[in-house]
Amino acid sequence: MIRIILFLFLVGIVALGAAVIADQTGDVTLTWSTWRIETSLPVLVLAFAVAVLAAMLVWAVIRSALNTPERVRRLRRDRRQRKGRHAITQGLLAVGTGDHFAARRHADVARRLAHQDPLAMLLHAQSAQLHGDREGAQRAFHAMAERKDTRLLGLRGLFVEAQRRDDLHAAVALAEEALKTAPASAWASQAVLGFRCSHGDWDGARKILENNLAAGLIDPAPYRRQRGVLLTARALDLETGDRDRARASAMEAVKFAPTLVPAATLAAKFLSENNQTRRAMQVIEAAWTAQPHPDLADAYAHVRLGDSALNRLGRVEKLAARSPGHVEGALAVARAAIDAGEFVRAREALAPFIESPTQRVAILMAELERAEHGDGGNARGWMLRAVHAALDPAWTADGYISDRWRPVSPVTGRLDAFQWLTPVASLPSDKAPVLDADILHEEPAPPARLEANSGSTRAVTLPSAPIAPISSQDNEPAPSPVTLPLPATPAAAPVVVETPPPVFRPRRDIEKADTSRTAPVIPIVRAPDDPGVADERLDREFDDPEQPKQTKTGGWKGFLSRLVS
Repeated sequence: MIRIILFLFLVGIVALGAAVIADQTGDVTLTWSTWRIETSLPVLVLAFAVAVLAAMLVWAVIRSALNTPERVRRLRRDRRQRKGRHAITQGLLAVGTGDHFAARRHADVARRLAHQDPLAMLLHAQSAQLHGDREGAQRAFHAMAERKDTRLLGLRGLFVEAQRRDDLHAAVALAEEALKTAPASAWASQAVLGFRCSHGDWDGARKILENNLAAGLIDPAPYRRQRGVLLTARALDLETGDRDRARASAMEAVKFAPTLVPAATLAAKFLSENNQTRRAMQVIEAAWTAQPHPDLADAYAHVRLGDSALNRLGRVEKLAARSPGHVEGALAVARAAIDAGEFVRAREALAPFIESPTQRVAILMAELERAEHGDGGNARGWMLRAVHAALDPAWTADGYISDRWRPVSPVTGRLDAFQWLTPVASLPSDKAPVLDADILHEEPAPPARLEANSGSTRAVTLPSAPIAPISSQDNEPAPSPVTLPLPATPAAAPVVVETPPPVFRPRRDIEKADTSRTAPVIPIVRAPDDPGVADERLDREFDDPEQPKQTKTGGWKGFLSRLVS
């Protein structure tokens, strides 16, 4: 709208000037040597305007002729860039789809047409990786690392290649160089952090963590948790060497991560040694409320040195009351009750978990049976159930199960990866074993005994309590006795021994086909010179049907056809 108003304003000014000049009167005379020109003022102004326009047109033509080579070069360069961009686009799409032949072809075209384009260099490196050319990929990434705009990308590619050939030192050196170039690089900081944690450099790992917080790569809450993990790992390493520094690290770790089980356990241990019992109990109670754990229960039970077993039992019951119905609380109470000789309280604590016990519950029940009644049979029964019981929670990280807490995952190097969880392998199945009703209620035959007679041999069974069968099949036959002769003595007699049933036997409920009723096949034999009778052709479903013979056409069409013929 503003442009239209401006254009109309300029047109109006030009029209006004032309009208003013046209209204002027008088003549203009130009004399040059023998030339004399007489004209009016409007004509002179018009001629001057035409001359100026002609000069501008001539200059535009000359300028265009002079700029033609540059324009042609620019057009060729633009055309090459368009082709290079198209090759880069198609090559990246081929890399994404996994077509390494097309990716290599487009990468060669892009390198020829746009070799200075960063995307062309990236395409060349990725196509080499996809094709399996490690040396070509390293050369491409080295070329990218030498440029300022693609240095970080080149270092990242070289880092990946170093990891693929298991060159840990080169990978860490590249990550540290990338961290110097770009302190906010997430992959570089994560790699350096994992390397320092794997080598036990907890102070260096803490510096990297602080740099990540300053660069905004981590939120404050995860930062406090991970710093608590690093301090706990440092305290565990210094526990036997420098207990003062270990105590300081454990106290600081509890401040940053109060729900971290190893930090709370270690801090409570140091506080208990300093006779700060109340403070140690508060630390354990805070961690227990977030996640009940057997280490916390054990530390809570022994928080005051010299207490009797009954005092420890009362303290553990107080801790278990903070998480009613939790299996860890019941196990802790049962453990303390067995140590104190309170077997009834131990049974009451484990009663809700006996129907589907875990391994620790079954083992505690076996220990309870042996300690209370001295019953080795029931104890062995509970130990047998423990073998097939569900697993208890354990320290798990990335599918790796550890017997103790670790600050870093040994699989991925991730910090604070271990969680107190039930392993996936122990999750119960939704399908229950299906057994036939007769097998479930079937009582096994009592074992046979040996009886000596003077003239005959017979099997005599002994009474025994029914025993549940361990495993049986629907096609398992009854055991058959086998008679074994003994040496001929007056008091000796043949021995009757039961043989175990076969593992497999043929099914009797499936009748076999009677092959005797099948008629024999009699082949038809012809003489060599007998052509035989032509076999009748059988029409198939998809064969072309036979066309009926055409008859003569009637009517006027038939008359004309017969007339012509």
